[in-house]
Amino acid sequence: MPPPAPSCEPPRPSLTDALQALPQYLLPQHALSRLVHRITRSRRRALKDALIRWFARRYRVDLGEARYPDPAAYLDFNSFFTRALRPGVRPLPAEPDAVLAPADGRLSEFGRAAGGRLLQAKGRSYSVVDLLGGDERRAAPFREGEFLTVYLAPRDYHRVHMPCAGTLTESVYLPGALFSVSAATARAVPRLFARNERVVALFETAAGPMALVLVGALLVGFIDTVWGGPGSYPYGRRPRVRRWDESRVHLAAGAEMGRFGMGSTVIALFPPGAVRWRESLGTADPVRVGTPIGRLAVRTARTGEDAAAGGDDQARS
Repeated sequence: MPPPAPSCEPPRPSLTDALQALPQYLLPQHALSRLVHRITRSRRRALKDALIRWFARRYRVDLGEARYPDPAAYLDFNSFFTRALRPGVRPLPAEPDAVLAPADGRLSEFGRAAGGRLLQAKGRSYSVVDLLGGDERRAAPFREGEFLTVYLAPRDYHRVHMPCAGTLTESVYLPGALFSVSAATARAVPRLFARNERVVALFETAAGPMALVLVGALLVGFIDTVWGGPGSYPYGRRPRVRRWDESRVHLAAGAEMGRFGMGSTVIALFPPGAVRWRESLGTADPVRVGTPIGRLAVRTARTGEDAAAGGDDQARS
């Protein structure tokens, strides 16, 4: 079941969490991330093979579902980190109204955006307006809506997929800090997801608007999208916005929409009543791309009644 609405009074972080977060305020976050960006794209065989072997052992990476299970097959560390899945390894559910997990990882928080605020960690929240770049128009459909936050650990598959079919209407790059997005940092750093660098993608779906927010983090080499534009370049200094009114980009349910270099967080936003979360869903649950996590409530234009979304198994649109 969804957690309770966020409290207005955030608790003080534990001493352990505060001590873990404090050095991040002092680090040259972007300089370190640019360095990692360069190193992870080196094609020097000795370097990239050593990095991949160390990382796979350190984080117990499972390559059983990867398109290329041999670590030596990757041109550089970034190719290994953003590895594709083997075709057919994650079949989509037959239910046309299923809402799918957008990423592999752990469900950090989910529920209702009470009072236009999203739960970041126990007792700590941030506003939908801040998350979406301070734009009231952009945030309006989601103020009292539903949200879901997935944390991607280093060992996870790092491509982001569509929870349901949608047509891209706007993409926004928002510069910011690059704090870690670990659970400890989320408990200690106020407005973490609304202050880190991020990419916002707005879609029109059968149940109304949907926002997917890809949040950057310390050492994240880049945030990329399948359509290019804002988000395809790292470490900008100004917000960049692109409307997609004429150039239609339609993505099916379960289709890839973006990817991270190094671990991070994905936040999905829906309008009020657009999604019914699976009853057994709980905070800290592991989720996997393509797994049903709820049902889409489609409202017909003529009657306003709920109806099931139509489409086929692999490309529901």
